[in-house]
Amino acid sequence: MSASILDLKTVLVLNRNWQAINTRTPAEAFCQMATNAATALDIDGSDCRYAGRMAPTSWEDWQKLPVRECDASIGTARGRIRVPTVIVVVNFSQVPKKRPKFNSRTLWERDGGRCQYTGRNLAPGEGNIDHILPRSRGGETTWENCVLAARDVNSRKADRTPEEAGMRLLQEPKAPAELPVTMFLRNTHGIPDWDPFLVN
Repeated sequence: MSASILDLKTVLVLNRNWQAINTRTPAEAFCQMATNAATALDIDGSDCRYAGRMAPTSWEDWQKLPVRECDASIGTARGRIRVPTVIVVVNFSQVPKKRPKFNSRTLWERDGGRCQYTGRNLAPGEGNIDHILPRSRGGETTWENCVLAARDVNSRKADRTPEEAGMRLLQEPKAPAELPVTMFLRNTHGIPDWDPFLVN
């Protein structure tokens, strides 16, 4: 395994309740295991394509595990050692929360795909982001200053506030609620061992 692979975030981190909370590089995972801050899950899938039996394994025992043909591994002075795919932190039970990142997709979701001036349901491509206080007048691109608007409505509003354009918002825009970080974790490397722990 090359050093670059050791630096990829290919290790899923679970809290002590086995809920996904983060990702780590193998190098970071080995450090957490060696200091007893985490144990690795020995996931026994007979052909490495599905998760079977899962056993928390200490660093001492992890070093003795056989390396299967499908396992990523690194060479050490003691021989090859398997790279974990999932670790469990031993002293953390929370699931941190975070707010969705602001972009056109998440704004669309927050506003339910509806123009916030007319209430019309919009098809993809029919709406865009409207700055309530226009950017040309100091308006920022924030959850509280942006809404989804039909393109024709946004063009009609132009460089004015809703009041100046004779328009009214359906509701006061605000940031969406924070969600558990588990909702944001993605299996971008396609690691089968992660699937039982991720929402999507």
